[in-house]
Amino acid sequence: MRVQRLILTLGVAGFVGCATAQPPAGSAPSGGDVVHAKLNIAGTDYDVDWFLPTGEAAALVTVQHGFSRHCDNVRGTGERFMASGLMGLCVNASMAGGNPALAEALAVTLLSGITAPGGRTLPDKFIVGGHSAGGHFASRLGWKLAALAPQRLFGAVLFDPVAATGFTDNLMVVSAVGQRPVYAVTSNSSGCNAQNNAYPALRQVQQDAQGAGRDGFVGLQLTDHSTHVDVEGGDTDLLAVVACRQGPPRPPNTEVLRTLVAQWASDIAAGLRQPEDYPGGSYVDGLITGGKARLIE
Repeated sequence: MRVQRLILTLGVAGFVGCATAQPPAGSAPSGGDVVHAKLNIAGTDYDVDWFLPTGEAAALVTVQHGFSRHCDNVRGTGERFMASGLMGLCVNASMAGGNPALAEALAVTLLSGITAPGGRTLPDKFIVGGHSAGGHFASRLGWKLAALAPQRLFGAVLFDPVAATGFTDNLMVVSAVGQRPVYAVTSNSSGCNAQNNAYPALRQVQQDAQGAGRDGFVGLQLTDHSTHVDVEGGDTDLLAVVACRQGPPRPPNTEVLRTLVAQWASDIAAGLRQPEDYPGGSYVDGLITGGKARLIE
């Protein structure tokens, strides 16, 4: 079924600076629990957010925040994954350059037999996801998972990623020439997404998959006043308006992004496609014909 489209309230955008405040004590998102905890990664304790769905999770999705951001800033997107029956994980850490060393260490940690809060076993299926520099982090995490346990890596879902050194090679390993999906939702070009500098890698993955006779679909660019922090929506802060010069994220764009990435991740976990959420389907084609989006190609 299509992911439920929640009505979002408009928040003020941000890309750098302090994280937004925690929600009021006792508040509970729909579909599970958000748990703040510590996770030891390569000998260092990190503050992390777990998004724990009600019932057994279909897959674990990383929902990694961007450069100079915080897990609070992607809380609403993590909750959307959770409401779709997916377990989410975000690590509060520096994302300078995509922090590839931490990404590799996290892969080792995830495969080490750890449990989520409450003693919950991690799902067998992993999907790597991240925003901005966190998108590069996700690509390196996927690269390492593919090296250590390729049977557990099922694909990537990225939110306006920003590429650093090695991004193309990482995604090519994750994709495995189109055997694993690599999907992205991006925004209009800005300094904050390095003028869409992830596009050469995304197009390379698409072309390689098509050359191997597989579906080369990569994703959508939102075009109607989209911003680099659409993924944050109401979980953002004022400084992005200054830093990215795109204005605050609009609720319709945040809703489209969260709807698509949650549905795509659910489909990856299930090994199927909800047709309306891909090119040729009613939802995606409606966005394109309405001038709200265009295919990344």
